[in-house]
Amino acid sequence: MRKTEVPSLVGKLEVDVDIKASAGKFHHMFAGRPHHVLKASPGNIRSCDLHEGEWGKVGSIVFWNYAKVAKERIEAVEPEKNLITFRVIEGDLLKEYKSFIITIQATPKQEGPGSTVHWHVEYEKIDERVAHPETFIELCVQVSKEIDEHLLNED
Repeated sequence: MRKTEVPSLVGKLEVDVDIKASAGKFHHMFAGRPHHVLKASPGNIRSCDLHEGEWGKVGSIVFWNYAKVAKERIEAVEPEKNLITFRVIEGDLLKEYKSFIITIQATPKQEGPGSTVHWHVEYEKIDERVAHPETFIELCVQVSKEIDEHLLNED
């Protein structure tokens, strides 16, 4: 009997981005005013609209337009941890993935100013032909750096 390995359709990707801005300010860009993310990163984010609920509230529905279009529900908001989690509920990503969950957490650096932004993406591909979402993680890094620059220019 021959055993064939089935590639895993479930995966996660993580990346840390060091920024100069405070963890609280970075978190507030996604929790309190994500529509400002497109001002900070106009080359990557085309639009961000609130479809239902309130900015930064669990259960609210946010419509993002970047390289792909995603309608996302806020699953968790923990201001004391500068953490927010989005679950994709409609859009282009769900043509390739059964599930796609994005968690963003900003943590103050132990020594000196600035913080580290941790992006955590969990996904389940529809089938093995779908690529891992490395380009999405690259987008997260770019957007983080542009938000950092935007926040520093606001001060």
